[in-house]
Amino acid sequence: VRYIHTNVSKNKRQAISVGAKVGYETAAASWGTGRAVARVPRAPGGGTHRAGQGTFGNMCRGGGMFNPTKTWRRWHRRVNVTQKRHAVATALAASALPPLVMARGHRIGEVAELPLVVSDGVESMTKTKQAVETLKKLGCGEELQRVLDSKKVRAGKGKMRNRRYTMRRGPLVVYNEDNGIVRAMR
Repeated sequence: VRYIHTNVSKNKRQAISVGAKVGYETAAASWGTGRAVARVPRAPGGGTHRAGQGTFGNMCRGGGMFNPTKTWRRWHRRVNVTQKRHAVATALAASALPPLVMARGHRIGEVAELPLVVSDGVESMTKTKQAVETLKKLGCGEELQRVLDSKKVRAGKGKMRNRRYTMRRGPLVVYNEDNGIVRAMR
């Protein structure tokens, strides 16, 4: 399952690389030997800190990197359809084993059994308030509280890109036909 997940998750990636000319846009030349300095190309001119600084080399500040990254790297991975189906089936089967579910961090102390099967009447719920009440009665109160308490501001750049908050995943609701349950359980 991990192998499939790792490879399928790579298929969302977008190409990224450094520009072709980055680090090579100065009119630099080596000073040659006999100046008691290394022979790397140096920035021309005077009257500024930049003049005489090493350029181009991957060991120089502001120089080009070694082996620049390219947009044509192989970002995506092919995964066999059968393997993908097996992975989904395995993961779903694992959700019925309490030790595995608890190891993942879910609070299932008060839940009667896994998987917890309820009547079809639940599918026609339309209000979230009803849905929360039902889940609490079924023993998911602690789990729902865990999810509510876990809302944190995301680390990194995602904050600026409309992915500001992260939170834990709650109960997995499996239904046959949607008579409003999807809207209630959002």
